Amino acid sequence: MKPPVSATRAVPECHDDVCLTCSDVAVAVRVRELKAGGLAVVDTDAGPEEVSVALVEAEPGDVVLVHAKEAIARRGEAVVSARVEGAVGALYPFLDTRPTDVDAVLAAVARSTAEKAAEIVALRESLVAEHGQRLVDCARRCAAAFRAGGTLYAFGNGGSSTDAQDVAQLFLHPPKAARPLPAISLTHDVAVITALSNDVGFEVVFARQVAAFGRAGDIAVGLSTSGGSNNVLRAFEEAARRGMLTVGFAGYDGGRMAESEFIDHLFVVPSASVHRVQEAQTTVYHVLWELTQQALADIL
Repeated sequence: MKPPVSATRAVPECHDDVCLTCSDVAVAVRVRELKAGGLAVVDTDAGPEEVSVALVEAEPGDVVLVHAKEAIARRGEAVVSARVEGAVGALYPFLDTRPTDVDAVLAAVARSTAEKAAEIVALRESLVAEHGQRLVDCARRCAAAFRAGGTLYAFGNGGSSTDAQDVAQLFLHPPKAARPLPAISLTHDVAVITALSNDVGFEVVFARQVAAFGRAGDIAVGLSTSGGSNNVLRAFEEAARRGMLTVGFAGYDGGRMAESEFIDHLFVVPSASVHRVQEAQTTVYHVLWELTQQALADIL
C-alpha cells in the first residue's frame, strides 16, 4: 500500500515546523488536476493521490503544501508564513504579521465556513444509503452483546482518541431516559498508555488492554481517520482472537482497516479531509448508539 501524502517528501523550508497534534511535517506536491467537491489529484513520490484543496486557491501545475491530506497553502505562501510565524504559520498560513485586508479575510472565512457546512451536510446525507442497513445490523449485534453482559471497549489515536472517549461516555452516561451500558475508553488511562509505550511499544497500547480486559461477547470499537493506525489494527486482531464483536470507523477509502479480516462491521467515511471524516464519524457512531438503544427496547 502506498504511503500517505503526509509521509512523503518533506519540504526543506518546513523541516522543523511540525504539527503539534500529529508530528507530521507539511510536504510539497504538484497539482495534477482539480476535481469536484474541493478535491485535487496531486503527484507524490508514491504516485497520484487525492487531497482536499478547500483551503487554497490552486490550479493545475501549482505546488502546494499538504498536511494530513489537506492542502494548507501554495508553496510560496507557506514558506513566507513559516518564516514569520514558525510552526503555526506553516500550518495556518493566513495567520501572518503582514498587513492584511480584514474585510477580504472575513469574507473568505465566511465563504469557507459556508462551503464546509454544505460539504459536511452532503457527506452525512450520502452515508444514509451507504451505511443505513449496515448500521441497523450492527446495532442489533451490539444489543445482543449487551444483553448477554458484554462490555464495549473503544480506542483510537489523537482526535480519534477523543472520539473513543466520546463513544464510551455516550454508551455509559447517555442522555436521561436512555439505558446506560457498560463501556470503557482504552485511551483515558495515561499511566497504562505510557507504561505500555515505554516498556513494550506503542503498537500494543490497545491490544494489551484488550487482552487484559476483553472477553468473548464483548465489543471492540476502533476509530482511525486514515484506516491505517497499526495499534488500532493490532487491537482488532486481539479482539477477534478473543471472540469479541469488532466495529471499525475509518476515513478516505478505509485504508488497511478495509483489508482486515478481523473487523466485523466497518463504516468508512469517503472523504479526503480529516476534518470532514471526524465530523461524519461522530454522526455515524451517535446513530449506532441510538439504534442500539432501539434494539434493546425491541423497537428496531
